[in-house]
Amino acid sequence: MQHFQNHISFASTGGLSGGSARAAGHWQLDDIAFDQIQHEAIADNEDLFYLLMSASFVETGSDTYAANLAEHYSDYPEIAGWLRERWEAEELQHGAALRRYVEAVWPQFSWQQAYDSFFGEYSKLCTVEELNADRHLEMVARCVVETGTTAYYHTLREMSDEPVLRQLLGHIRNDEVNHFKHFLKYFKQLQEQSPVSRTRIAGALYARLKELRESDSDVALRHVFAHRGRYFADSGRQFADIAQRVYQLVSTQLPADLAVRMLLKPLLLPQRLESCLYSPISKFATRLMAA
Repeated sequence: MQHFQNHISFASTGGLSGGSARAAGHWQLDDIAFDQIQHEAIADNEDLFYLLMSASFVETGSDTYAANLAEHYSDYPEIAGWLRERWEAEELQHGAALRRYVEAVWPQFSWQQAYDSFFGEYSKLCTVEELNADRHLEMVARCVVETGTTAYYHTLREMSDEPVLRQLLGHIRNDEVNHFKHFLKYFKQLQEQSPVSRTRIAGALYARLKELRESDSDVALRHVFAHRGRYFADSGRQFADIAQRVYQLVSTQLPADLAVRMLLKPLLLPQRLESCLYSPISKFATRLMAA
């Protein structure tokens, strides 16, 4: 949401440190061979048309959200610095890369017009007031979101046979894993300073998990559908049908093992208890995403 190993190390890497706009060795747009896209392997895939277009919108609009989040953590300059200098830059790079890919595959889609329409609605949802007032719990929410995006890009990668897209989605997926690690690290350090209870943490996890389907991706998908033009216009599918299909398609292919292990991390549970909770939470999360 990747061919992941089943076990990923989420160890903290030290203090609340910021970073340069890009990590050393981080992939660049020029690393993606857009001129080698195998169009016949992707152009007729209606599901990926909607999913990739939607993702390109959300990622492109991430600077507004990143600015609000940095403001929310302004009392923690090193966290705010990482958000501005690394997280925002990498999210915007995802948007630029996805836009370049979808415009190469579906060149007659009016991307800028559709995006402007999307952003007119989306920007109203991106306010500081929408963030959890407790900065510990907002960091927990960030872990949920990064879990969702990791699983999402993993799933899209598995859905595609197009080599350039698989490479691109692999890069984005790995970035999202790294972002999760940073948010988890910062949460742990906030906990060390002034801990909140596991009950409140579990409540924040549950609340944010329920919101995943109803937020960014749903808004984006509606605007892609409204501006699709000639693309898949003869399929006869209504928006509700498309939304239900793509959500079910993604949910049935989610890497549940990876996602649930990530979701459990902010609870900071003893290993034995985490193992006991894995199965019931995995079943719950799968049902919630498929609803």
